[in-house]
Amino acid sequence: MTEHVEWRPHSGRLAAQVAGHDDAPTMVFVHGFTQTGNSWKTVADVFVRTGHRCVLVDLPGHGDSSHVRADLRLAADMVASVAGAGTYVGYSLGGRVLLHVALMYPHLVRRLAVIGAHPGIADEAERALRRESDEQLARHLEDIGVEAFLDEWMAMPLFGGLVPTAADLNDRRRNTVEGLAGSLRMAGTGSQSSLWPRLRELNMPVLAMAGEHDTKFVAIAQQLAEAAPYGSFVAIPDAAHAAHLQQPAAVIDALGNW
Repeated sequence: MTEHVEWRPHSGRLAAQVAGHDDAPTMVFVHGFTQTGNSWKTVADVFVRTGHRCVLVDLPGHGDSSHVRADLRLAADMVASVAGAGTYVGYSLGGRVLLHVALMYPHLVRRLAVIGAHPGIADEAERALRRESDEQLARHLEDIGVEAFLDEWMAMPLFGGLVPTAADLNDRRRNTVEGLAGSLRMAGTGSQSSLWPRLRELNMPVLAMAGEHDTKFVAIAQQLAEAAPYGSFVAIPDAAHAAHLQQPAAVIDALGNW
């Protein structure tokens, strides 16, 4: 029988959970937009069982941090203060936050792994268009509510037909209109400065992953891996954007091998 992993609350500037022995090597998992730290448990449970201390963070505007408002830099500051030193793993929005953590707190980030993470839009005009798109999406969310928004969000081609489990969907429904709209406005890709020129400053091993069917982010992950001095790239087979949900075993293998 697989050993049950006991998650316990972890106090700090953001809501978080921790499992494993306090003196074990730390791994920090950070979720994407509309998710919570719970979305990483299938992956994190494996690493707890193999001797790691794992921390799951709820980002500003999400889960039990729904009341918190922060841009990417402040979110990075909060995550770093909650998690401390260790290996950081982030998906999409979480990956963008962790790129900021790694640049702001390189002494804390022993290793950095991201899935489907964008270092930022370099062109200012294109970034302004994305900022307006994020604002329109936030207004749409405010008009229709969380449940209808999630139905539309999960049906996007980006996710490659991902069918959320009942537990995943119920967990996402804990989010609030105000929290998610605030996240879109303050931490959306349109509000993010381009980090491309700074990727060469990443002085830790960096693993950039993307689902093989997520062609836009495969290209971005390859470029990210090439720009980071100690970067490597892995495509997750038979997965789209949310590779850790579609193919958790492959993500676990990629992290373990790395």
